[in-house]
Amino acid sequence: MSKLENPVLMGVIGAAQGLRGEVRVKVFTADPLAFGDYGHLHSADGRVFEVLDLREAKNVVIVRFRGVNDRTAAEALNGLELFIDRNALPDEDLDEDEFFYADLEGLDVFDASGKSYGAVTAVFDFGAGDLLEVKGPGKRPVLIPFSEAAVLEIDLEAGKLLIDPIAAGLVDENPDDPFDPEGRIDRKGPQKKNPGSKGDGA
Repeated sequence: MSKLENPVLMGVIGAAQGLRGEVRVKVFTADPLAFGDYGHLHSADGRVFEVLDLREAKNVVIVRFRGVNDRTAAEALNGLELFIDRNALPDEDLDEDEFFYADLEGLDVFDASGKSYGAVTAVFDFGAGDLLEVKGPGKRPVLIPFSEAAVLEIDLEAGKLLIDPIAAGLVDENPDDPFDPEGRIDRKGPQKKNPGSKGDGA
């Protein structure tokens, strides 16, 4: 995606809606109807999309894009991810404790003792609470819950994220339980559920 220096995922196009080119879009904006407020949207293959009209539906928004005028054209867009550049997001609209998920990527992850666990490489939402992907040098990435219990502090200026490694599932509070060398729960050991999510996305 050469046209965007720092792409931020804003939505994913789903199925066609009706016969006039409308599509269902899963959006990642805090206000679903703000999806069309950030200007032109870009796909990874270089195409540019302009929102002409949108309305909210259950779990999605129904969008009409310029130049998509029939169901066949709409169906061809199914699964397409749409991005804007990070610079298009208005920082002045954020409260002191708010941030964009795109800003979390690249933050170094530490615990209170100063131990490093790597850096945030992605943020995921699989429907059961947001997850941060953390990868250390030479290690496979692990997922930790993005919750108040697991993520204690976010310092964007310092580029650091402070975690509770026990709540994050990276350290066992019971050393007799089997963990693998990378600090993840062994399949034969007890499984922890992810707590609820926190934070405000784009």
